[in-house]
Amino acid sequence: MNFLAHAFLSFENPELMVGNFIADFVKGNDYLNYPDPVSNGIILHREIDQFTDEHRQFRHSKRRLHQDYGHYSGVIVDMYFDHFLAANFFKFHKKPLSTFSLDVYQTVQSYPGAVPSNAEKILFYMSKGNWLFSYRQIAGIEQALKGVGRRTRFKSGLEFAGGTLRQHYWLFYQDFMIFFPKAIAFAQSKILEL
Repeated sequence: MNFLAHAFLSFENPELMVGNFIADFVKGNDYLNYPDPVSNGIILHREIDQFTDEHRQFRHSKRRLHQDYGHYSGVIVDMYFDHFLAANFFKFHKKPLSTFSLDVYQTVQSYPGAVPSNAEKILFYMSKGNWLFSYRQIAGIEQALKGVGRRTRFKSGLEFAGGTLRQHYWLFYQDFMIFFPKAIAFAQSKILEL
């Protein structure tokens, strides 16, 4: 799951959302340096990632990409799934995506001491370009994939992943629509355990 899905799966709890947003920038046990509500968001993020990586539909989508994208297949599916969530946001949330996206930026920005500097940089560009809202269009997720591709250490081919999405759109969409309601139920149950 990528930024939009993790924000969604925080269920509008501000501290969980901040932790969920910064989790990829917090290594190992460093989450213990955060207040409990934020560290719970980091833990939730990690649990969601593990659930996602092991889920049949996610793995099915990854297998479709593996021959062309290898190690980067999971990153691509994460971003495809953010596109499908954005494009179908009205099916899952009462707020429009435009409002929800702005709420995410404002929420994370309101906890400046909790956001590591490398996450702050991402947040700046994300809010400036309104990435979460742009994900609703294939062109928006394609731009995001190209951006990630420019930052990879090795040749990734991510600049071609938008074309792959266009070519096999409905196959990936079907995987997402089976997967995401289960991810919602999983995240809700995990929050009760935190």
